[in-house]
Amino acid sequence: MSRGSGGGELERLPQSVLQEILMRLDVDSICITAPVCRTLRFSASEALSSISILDLSGFSPDAQILDRILHENKVLKSLTLDCSRLNDSSISIFVKDHLQELVLLKCSLLLSLLFTSIGEKCSSLRVFTLEMARQAVLEPSHICKEKLAQMLKGCLYLESLCIKIRDPDCDPAVFESVGLFLPKTIKILQLQPMFEHHAKQLIHEIGIFRSSVASSADFSIDFFPRPNDFRLQSLSLVVDRITDHLLISITRNLHFLVNLDLQDKPRRKPSWHHDLTDSGLQSLGSCSHLVHLSLLRSREYYPATFTRVNDMGIFLFAEECKRLESVRLGGFSRVTDAGFASILHSCKSLKKFEVISAVFLSDLAFHDLVNASCSLVDVRLASCGLLTSETAADLSLCKSLEVLDLWGCKSIADHGLISISRLCRLTTLNLGGADVTDGGLSALGCGNAPIVFLCLRGCKRVTDRGVASLLLEGGVICKTLSALDLGYMPGISDRAIFTIIQSGINIIDLCIRNCFYITDASVAAFASREGFGEGKKPLRRLDLYHCSGLSLKLLELLRRPSFRGLRWLGIGGTCMLSRGDTEAPNRRSEIASRMILQKYSGKVVILLIPETVLLALLMGLHGAVKLKMRLLIIEDDFCACNALDWASS
Repeated sequence: MSRGSGGGELERLPQSVLQEILMRLDVDSICITAPVCRTLRFSASEALSSISILDLSGFSPDAQILDRILHENKVLKSLTLDCSRLNDSSISIFVKDHLQELVLLKCSLLLSLLFTSIGEKCSSLRVFTLEMARQAVLEPSHICKEKLAQMLKGCLYLESLCIKIRDPDCDPAVFESVGLFLPKTIKILQLQPMFEHHAKQLIHEIGIFRSSVASSADFSIDFFPRPNDFRLQSLSLVVDRITDHLLISITRNLHFLVNLDLQDKPRRKPSWHHDLTDSGLQSLGSCSHLVHLSLLRSREYYPATFTRVNDMGIFLFAEECKRLESVRLGGFSRVTDAGFASILHSCKSLKKFEVISAVFLSDLAFHDLVNASCSLVDVRLASCGLLTSETAADLSLCKSLEVLDLWGCKSIADHGLISISRLCRLTTLNLGGADVTDGGLSALGCGNAPIVFLCLRGCKRVTDRGVASLLLEGGVICKTLSALDLGYMPGISDRAIFTIIQSGINIIDLCIRNCFYITDASVAAFASREGFGEGKKPLRRLDLYHCSGLSLKLLELLRRPSFRGLRWLGIGGTCMLSRGDTEAPNRRSEIASRMILQKYSGKVVILLIPETVLLALLMGLHGAVKLKMRLLIIEDDFCACNALDWASS
């Protein structure tokens, strides 16, 4: 069958059969089949028009691609969208009157246009999530406030509202008085950022008869005053500081709260009289329906902690909140083992327990887990430097444990892995920075833990032999592992990669950043596996950042038929993007273009950021900065997308 022909044998198949086949594929696969022939192009168009739930977060379409996907769809109810390549003119493409759920990620659209369009067209909207990109241009707060109020007035059935603006220069006043316009149907509310006094104002606006405060609102828009008929169940706020006044306001006004998530980012040392204390924490006991609690103090702008909360406050809190199923605490620098243990012993239904940067948390907190809650499913103890392998041994008594995160716990050693290997339900294990060796990985490789994601980043005592012991011992992990992080490990070389391929495991996510002994041979080995292996899932994410042993041959190794499923490729810090590379930028661009042209046949158009700009930025910026280079392939009348991310970190 020739490309672009009528379809040959395909035309003999009933349209319903083709439609059923395509409906079982994801959106990327449907788009890729469309250029084959007119028959499949028509069937793909029909399949896309009948999808009611569409998740496009896996790649970033431009306006043209998005219009082709959504143009004929009249039944779409739920849309998740990566907006990083969309402009303001794209809003009319995805804002549809039949939408009930709209999730916009990495958004840089003008908020005034977006809010106005949604308020006018999406009267049936139930769920709205907006996460703004850090580099987004933000309008003055008074304009955003007015347009947000207009949107809320038009979405009277909204049940979930989540707006996150992560730009540190964002004016938190954008959400001032938003509570006056929230529809009474709202059950889930997430806002970032807010001033603490605006958050208290929001709570009062929800919790009182709002006609009494109508005159104080600085808006020209009418709103409908109604009594206290809110049933808010989930509240998540990022404020400038968490105080007793804020918590007491929440407990007095939001009596149906099930989930409370508060994080603050103070820019200076909190006042002694205007901070969270034991009394504020204890007030949470009056929230009779509360089952999920998260209280975090970020050190992003200032190294502050909750210095006025100690063990006594945690004791009283745990005694009052015995029904909790999930607890997440960060920044409680004065709480010791006794305080954390009281939560484990008092909350008998506890399933998730997370503690971040607790300087006084040690093994003693977990010594008596037999008499405490053994129903734990998810335990995360990040950057708790006093924890040792004894904690891992104690946690192995929780037979239902599925997630164990010990990132930054540098005293976890091989003895801990022997205990962890007995957990028959464990799927996620993070040992970043631990003091484990090849012997510990051997124990894990012989164990019964069905681990899917394993992070060994920064485990400097692990070598190629450890990877071999992990994957070639015949344990359960060699059948389940799909994501592996071996970054920042000086003992890892090409031999470890050869072992991964020899073991036959289906790795789809591999990180080997800062592994100086990784060479082109490793990439070539993966290319051979993907080009000729049968029944293997393709590699979707590959992080080669700062692998100094790689050469320009890497680009040639990425040619067809290898790495067809690759979605993310990190090559920042390699010879291709390093300061010392003397090869002309346009030559590297030519190599990249030739690679893509050889990988795909047919009419191909490549749209990419000019490489001269890309290289200048990557050479001038530092570690944490990322820049993405998108390669978009458009074939015939339809599109197939393949994105490569060129990351500098």
